[in-house]
Amino acid sequence: MENYLINPNHRIAVINKDLYGHFSEHLGRCIYEGLFVGRNSDIPNVNGMRSDVVNALKDMGIPVLRWPGGCFADEYHWKDGVGPLAARKKMINTHWGGGVEDNSFGTHEFQELIAQLGCDCYIAGNVGSGTVQEMSEWVEYMTFPGQSPMSELRRQNGREAPWRVKYFGVGNENWGCGGNMDPAFYANTFKRYATYVRQYDPQNNWIYKVACGPNGEDYRWTEELMRIAGWHMNGLALHYYTVTHDWSHKGSATEFSEAEYYTTLRKAYHIDRIINRHLEIMNRYDPDHHVDLIVDEWGTWYDVEPGTNPGYLYQQNTMRDAVVAGLTLNIFNKHADSIRMANIAQTVNVLQSVALTDGPELVLTPTYYVFKMYKTHQQNTLLGSHITAPQIGSADDKLPQLIESASVNEAGEICATVTNTAADKAAEIRCQVAATAVAQVTAEILTGAIDDYNSFGQKQTVETKPFDDFRLTDDGFVATLPACSVVKFNITPSRG
Repeated sequence: MENYLINPNHRIAVINKDLYGHFSEHLGRCIYEGLFVGRNSDIPNVNGMRSDVVNALKDMGIPVLRWPGGCFADEYHWKDGVGPLAARKKMINTHWGGGVEDNSFGTHEFQELIAQLGCDCYIAGNVGSGTVQEMSEWVEYMTFPGQSPMSELRRQNGREAPWRVKYFGVGNENWGCGGNMDPAFYANTFKRYATYVRQYDPQNNWIYKVACGPNGEDYRWTEELMRIAGWHMNGLALHYYTVTHDWSHKGSATEFSEAEYYTTLRKAYHIDRIINRHLEIMNRYDPDHHVDLIVDEWGTWYDVEPGTNPGYLYQQNTMRDAVVAGLTLNIFNKHADSIRMANIAQTVNVLQSVALTDGPELVLTPTYYVFKMYKTHQQNTLLGSHITAPQIGSADDKLPQLIESASVNEAGEICATVTNTAADKAAEIRCQVAATAVAQVTAEILTGAIDDYNSFGQKQTVETKPFDDFRLTDDGFVATLPACSVVKFNITPSRG
């Protein structure tokens, strides 16, 4: 039996709700058909936003959404996406599949989506092919409350009041698709562009500036960015994707061996080491922690589903992905004192999405249910916790069988989430809450075979269910966690 210890007296940091953020790019069917169908669609919508997806994301507790990219951001010219629809420019999306981008979903439409979702806004600006003036004018258009050329253009286009822009990314992947820059060149470019991301209304709309950070284990990038531009940024954005094999052969999303399952999980778990090494560098240049780490692209990346456009990155989503999501979110929670925001890629129909659409049909993925289960952690306080667990896996692909985190709300109720990474081995745990008498425990679970998934023909193969395979003890509980499972325990202490 493994020991799980939670210390409610060891309160570490608030888990920012934005750790549970999402990412939407003009890529494949993420925006068009996924989030936006247009006002004239037969699919139920409100002002063009498809209602089933909006309602599902709200129920999941989406806190922040990043847009318009991704690589698309550094070829996106925002003025092409405002004004009368008939006058908007059409373009070829050269990054992603060669489809026609008609710009019918632009700044006003994105802000409408944000309003319907009730979440915060994260805009990615164009550094790769855009100008300082273009970025400056976009910020002015969205956020300036007074009289100016861009605020007047906003009003002409039907919006009187400015929008709130919580986060603004100054470029994206500028080490690659955003311009193939070296770190010193980007660091100085960032300082120049970020200067003109004006704080037009700081009392009501203070914009948090995010710099393009490293690709995975590129520690030199972080070193140079922090050395040259650390005092000019609020956050540094890390990108890390879990690829089972390599970029030329990423593997199937649904057909994989147990060995491939463990390879995927081991690579996902590796993000913890990557985060720690980047934080070591950041803390050396920023000992007072003015700059947060942001993980604004993460998730699994497989070969596309057979018969689909290779540039659309459409993949299915199994219990393997749910376990990746569960263990990753637990890792992010454990870094709540350093990571402010994370954004899984991507929200609908692309990569490790939480929803899939086919015409009027909607499927919620196993990853969706993990996010919905974990939303209890949002704005809770991270607690000190530890679980004993053997290493499990195959050959060189080892990782802990159990990965957990725990948090507490203002009422003293504890949320504990545990992921059992084993493909075929249950785990017995004894949870003890230090110096606390426990009055009640409730739980829910997501579990199944490692390759189970939800399809348009079978939409509920994988979904959360109540979990009762545990018994209460004076200071916690004893439970048996099935193989390949993600479990959430709600622990209520005794009063008085």
